[in-house]
Amino acid sequence: MRLNLDFPAVENDYFTEDQKLSWWAKKFPSLCFYRNVLRIVTSGASLAKKGLYDDVAWVGSSQDTLKSIERSGIKVKVTGLEHVLGIDGPCVVIGNHMSTLETFVLPYLICPYKPVTFVIKKSLVEYPVFKHIMISRDPIVVGRESPREDLKIMLEGGKERLEKGTSLIVFPQTTRTSNFDPEQFNSIGVKIAKKAGVPVVPLALKTDAWGTDGIVKDFGKIDPSKPVYFEFAAPLEITGNGSEQQAQIVEHIQAKLKKWATV
Repeated sequence: MRLNLDFPAVENDYFTEDQKLSWWAKKFPSLCFYRNVLRIVTSGASLAKKGLYDDVAWVGSSQDTLKSIERSGIKVKVTGLEHVLGIDGPCVVIGNHMSTLETFVLPYLICPYKPVTFVIKKSLVEYPVFKHIMISRDPIVVGRESPREDLKIMLEGGKERLEKGTSLIVFPQTTRTSNFDPEQFNSIGVKIAKKAGVPVVPLALKTDAWGTDGIVKDFGKIDPSKPVYFEFAAPLEITGNGSEQQAQIVEHIQAKLKKWATV
């Protein structure tokens, strides 16, 4: 059931409309953007500590972040969202991972229609202030210290959430990078979907406009010259050991990244 929001949700493709940027945004896009992000995160964390940060609040924060990205001069394009919204029930969205941007923006795209959460690294529930938001979203948290234990947590936690109707967003890469390496793109998302008996939706994204080269790695330079892309593909039912579907996900990501590199 769709959330009751005070603003429109994205139903199909999404494109940033032309807008007049402020002088500050043109000269200091990073400063302008992070000033807004600090406000968004602080406000959300305050609600979360009171137990009031629900799906509606999360979508609102996510939408506010997207608008802040656009006000810094970055163009955003989203296509294929209908592939997620057309699924009757939960799914596992599997994509490459470039920056913090996708973690902030994807809830606005998906959560109005489907409860959703992330598989995340432990450090995201340890950041000052931001941790309150992430903990309130009931994510699957892995420490990356014991691969065997992490696999168990992800399979059991994924099945539990999917059976409750909550979809998952999984970034199988070990680190965020603009250079996609299929060898580092593991099949955990496919394994979770197979165990729970739900489809997967491939997601290719290009979000390096939000840099990872700052003093704090998750909050690097904002580069308005780089457009942001999200493209969802048709859902895949897992068959056999899932290797065919894993290959299709990788192929989708590689094809889109190659295409966007020439734009």
